[in-house]
Amino acid sequence: MNSFSRRHFIQITSSCGLVSPGVIPLAAKAATEKLVNPLVRQRADAQIFRHSDGWYYMMASVPEYNRLAIRRSRTLAGLGLAKETVVWTRPEAGKLGGYIWAPELHWFDGRWHIYFAAGDGDDKFHIRTYVLSNPSKNPLSGQWTLLGALETPWDSFNLDATSFVHKGVRYLCWAQQEPGIDTNSNIYLAALASPTTFAAKPVRLSMPTLPWEIIGFKVNEGPAVLARHGRLFLTYSASATDANYCMGMLTANEDADIMAPSSWSKSLEPVLRSSPEHKVWGPGHNGFTVDEKGRDILVYHARDYRDIQGDPLFDPNRHTRVQFIRYKADGVPDFGMPVAIGPLAG
Repeated sequence: MNSFSRRHFIQITSSCGLVSPGVIPLAAKAATEKLVNPLVRQRADAQIFRHSDGWYYMMASVPEYNRLAIRRSRTLAGLGLAKETVVWTRPEAGKLGGYIWAPELHWFDGRWHIYFAAGDGDDKFHIRTYVLSNPSKNPLSGQWTLLGALETPWDSFNLDATSFVHKGVRYLCWAQQEPGIDTNSNIYLAALASPTTFAAKPVRLSMPTLPWEIIGFKVNEGPAVLARHGRLFLTYSASATDANYCMGMLTANEDADIMAPSSWSKSLEPVLRSSPEHKVWGPGHNGFTVDEKGRDILVYHARDYRDIQGDPLFDPNRHTRVQFIRYKADGVPDFGMPVAIGPLAG
């Protein structure tokens, strides 16, 4: 999500997005709250999930690119008015003193972790992935400690890390610029040995090669994983962060070796793109959650207008949006078009 280029897993058994039948006491209240788009204005790269404590949590990039904040609500719609709690602010200079992007909150190993991308004070685009940790059960309280940088194969531009569990193994998926390849960022996957290290050599799952992936910049970024109907659907975003920004998707059988690139097939066309009809432009950097009834929800950001003055990175109006996910007869997600501004039907 930067001038060079610009996430979230939902599975019923996931430790981060765990859906428990015992934590829906507010169904009556939820029924009276209407989801309205945009859900949250001026919040890009949003991650929303429902944790086992019954709370919905949200993190996102803020227009100032200078802090990490968490909001939570008992209902999905309530996130729109929920108070933000700042849990970390970048230093005034030096390491991590540059742009702060695309945070994600994950619970594992008995602690909360935040993955986020940060530049340096003297080189704001020296973007690397870092990890914070907090032992408190409430991520809005307790002490957040910097564990360090993610130890990737190359010391190069990387961002948009997301974590998920598949068949008992915790994985990390992220975007990175690989030396020797003429792209801005590709999608990589690896099993985690610790929050900052890998258990084995990462693999490259996707690189931008299709015409709609290379408009403005050659970008694959913002991965997110949805496990449904015996398959893993790995969505990602492509092209520059203007009206050309769009979503692609990789698909693998749940019993396949997901560390084998050959196990994944790529959509030949975007699965979500700008809608002039609905006046939604540049949809992307998506995630997944469920509503109070357990229905699958697509989370993404987009603008309400096409034309941008100057660098899209400094246009603050990428708003967090949500819409229901439909499924085709074969079980593949059908994201349709970005819905128009206003109350969400369904």
